[in-house]
Amino acid sequence: MAKYEKNPDVIATLDPEQYRVTQQDGTERPGTGAYLSNKEPGIYVDIVSGEPLFASSDKYESGCGWPSFTKPIEPAHIGEFRDVSTGMVRTEVRSAHGDSHLGHVFPDGPQDRGGLRYCINSASLRFVHRNDMEAEGYGEYLDQVEDVA
Repeated sequence: MAKYEKNPDVIATLDPEQYRVTQQDGTERPGTGAYLSNKEPGIYVDIVSGEPLFASSDKYESGCGWPSFTKPIEPAHIGEFRDVSTGMVRTEVRSAHGDSHLGHVFPDGPQDRGGLRYCINSASLRFVHRNDMEAEGYGEYLDQVEDVA
């Protein structure tokens, strides 16, 4: 079983935007994230700890300006916390082991897929393509990723 943790060596290699988002609870500008338009099959993992967070099969276009997902790939890897930092009540989403700020979850997602919208900063993620998942130790999640056409 893989061990995921907040890794100071990885944190030291983050670019300024990745650091600001994951370690200082920042938000990338809407429409600018590297994974916003990614349609490749695979999974998204915490850039700090490597813990698996979301599958491409649960990603959808919400129009909000950030990558959106209907559910986490492994619910135990996501922590949800009350956030009133902007003067409104929201639910912050953090990685459970890496303690990285990921984004927020809202109850306005597709009703036929559970009704949730996980609005996630690309800067907090690393994408692992389906073709690389086995080699990188994420083979157990292959069944949660759509088949390659």
